[in-house]
Amino acid sequence: MTEPKLNYVGPPPEALTYERRTPLWKRIPLAFLLVVVAPTALAAVYFLLIASPLYVSEARFVVRSAGQTPSSLGLALQGVGLGQTHSDAFAVHEYMTSADGLKDLQKRIDVSSVLSRPGADLFSRYPRIGEVPSEEGLLKALNRFVVVGYDSSTGISTLEVKAFRPKDAQNIATILLDGGEGLVNRLNERSVNDAVRQARLTRENAINNLARAQAELTGFRNRQAFVDPQTLVTENAELVGQLNARIAELQAERSQVASQTPESPQLPAIDARIAAYRRQADAERSKVTGGAASLAPQVGVYEELSFNRELATREVATATTALLAAEQEARRQQAYLERVVSPNLPQTAQEPRRWLSLLAVFSTAMLLYGLGWLIWAGVREHRQG
Repeated sequence: MTEPKLNYVGPPPEALTYERRTPLWKRIPLAFLLVVVAPTALAAVYFLLIASPLYVSEARFVVRSAGQTPSSLGLALQGVGLGQTHSDAFAVHEYMTSADGLKDLQKRIDVSSVLSRPGADLFSRYPRIGEVPSEEGLLKALNRFVVVGYDSSTGISTLEVKAFRPKDAQNIATILLDGGEGLVNRLNERSVNDAVRQARLTRENAINNLARAQAELTGFRNRQAFVDPQTLVTENAELVGQLNARIAELQAERSQVASQTPESPQLPAIDARIAAYRRQADAERSKVTGGAASLAPQVGVYEELSFNRELATREVATATTALLAAEQEARRQQAYLERVVSPNLPQTAQEPRRWLSLLAVFSTAMLLYGLGWLIWAGVREHRQG
């Protein structure tokens, strides 16, 4: 038996053509290369090879008033700083990222040198490539390195300062905190002055009224040449009483003499003495109630002046009490900055987070590419339909 044979029926092998496979990189869409691959590659070059390490110094503080519960970290976490001191805390935040904060920093350190340390990459340092040095540019650069946050649930503010050297980060954070404390103190001084200004003005007016009343009373005494007309009236009344008593004694003596010796030569003398005492008593009474020149009108004027002085004295006492109360209330409402965590000296660089940043760039690029592809597919389907 012969073995079966397979015969090939077809074109000769040399006539066959083979389709070459396209390289993988040519099969990748151009849009994917531009939107995803290129940005990710650039980010990898920057974050892995170029980006300079940054050291982060962190501080935490709370701005609260003296009238609140004494602070501790536990109490702070229960809500210290809520309420009126919100505005003071935000004022401190604005100061730390403002031109005033930069000026205070410049007084103690060279901010431009700190932000352009040797070894700092061209994209992070100040000035950047093509950037002209200026105060506005320096402030913008500083704000890239200074971040202030606020936790409304605890009232605690967080200050993060980045720098190319650990000590620089700590120094900037410390100086900004010192400046924040100074700002709060200035706000306190202004609020105290505003709160007690009216009370001080009222007290000054009361003191002026008292001085005027005292001057009027002193002038009256100098014009009338006596200290207290009421004392003169009292003395006059005592003298009149003594004269009346003497008159009564003489009248009793005359009655006795007349009953014993009606024709006694003593009677005319006694009558003369009685008449003299009566004239003297009438004269003394006229000094008090005898008309415009008597003591009665002067006593009225004196009593009025004395009353005005006493009233002015009471007004001064009341105004002084009100001023003390206003000052105490203003001090009770004073705010102050308390450091919960002082600026630390970082030991290792915390930024940039190279792989996390690279992943963020890749994820964002993929998201943009996916959205673009969906939009393009929808447009193509709409046109085909």
